Amino acid sequence: MDVLSLLRERGIQPTPQRLAVAEVVLRSGVHPSADEVFARVRDDLPTISRATVYNTLNLLVEKGLLMSQILREGTVVFDPNVQRHHHFIDERTGRIYDLPWSALRVSGTGALEGFEVRDYHVVMKGRAGKPRNNKRS
Repeated sequence: MDVLSLLRERGIQPTPQRLAVAEVVLRSGVHPSADEVFARVRDDLPTISRATVYNTLNLLVEKGLLMSQILREGTVVFDPNVQRHHHFIDERTGRIYDLPWSALRVSGTGALEGFEVRDYHVVMKGRAGKPRNNKRS
């Protein structure tokens, strides 16, 4: 994945700080929090500010390169998989697994009186066994 070209395609000016943040989160295949991204980027760019990391992550969300979700208790995580999918959280390890959209079927949304369901996202929690081609964080 050419992150520099990807940023340019989305109209994002690729500063060294933005490129470093994008590299960490888009290449990771995991669901990091802003603080985790900050810690990783800071290893290479010790002068980067927390505000720059947060602003860059929010810009990447705005431009459709990431999704932000609350999957961990009270913590926003950033998901580089912007395709429709569900999640499984291993309660023992905290790892977040991407589950294919087609792996689950939700029924009965039409029976919810007074609600018009346009979209949904399932988050399951439990204990993971051996993953079969699912991404982890």
